[in-house]
Amino acid sequence: MSTHHSNGNSAAGSAVPVSGPTATPWLKILKTASLGAAAATLLVVVLAFIVAGGVGALSAVLGSALVVLFFAISLLIGHVVGRRNPSGAIGAFIATYVLKVVGFGAALFIIGTPDWLETTWFFIAAVVSVVVWQIAEVFAFSRVRYQIYDDPEEGESSTAGKEAH
Repeated sequence: MSTHHSNGNSAAGSAVPVSGPTATPWLKILKTASLGAAAATLLVVVLAFIVAGGVGALSAVLGSALVVLFFAISLLIGHVVGRRNPSGAIGAFIATYVLKVVGFGAALFIIGTPDWLETTWFFIAAVVSVVVWQIAEVFAFSRVRYQIYDDPEEGESSTAGKEAH
């Protein structure tokens, strides 16, 4: 059990510093979601290898890789745009999403389905990756800190600007 002073500091006297908003959350979200998707993909790949051999495992890797690439592009764009213009990141996400859907759709349509591809394992890995990615992304995003109000200017009190009644 730790002893706390009335001001909330620990018994050692060290104050917990005030933390501000998360500077650029997108790379941390990318890392969290990628690790979650990689762990889930590993499980699916092992299962695919046991059931369908190397081709099934390769198909699962390809399905997951396509999903991770699709989502990672958005977070990387968000990181680049968000560093310069944090409020512009959402617009960049929307534009990127439209371009990705058209681009990936066209690529899949032009390339087609290779004869060797185990479509069942490709699909299973893609769906598992989407679900795990989204859960991890929401979890990581829920930990992001946004500064909603401006900090008071230097020397300005918290009651500045309020009229006395």
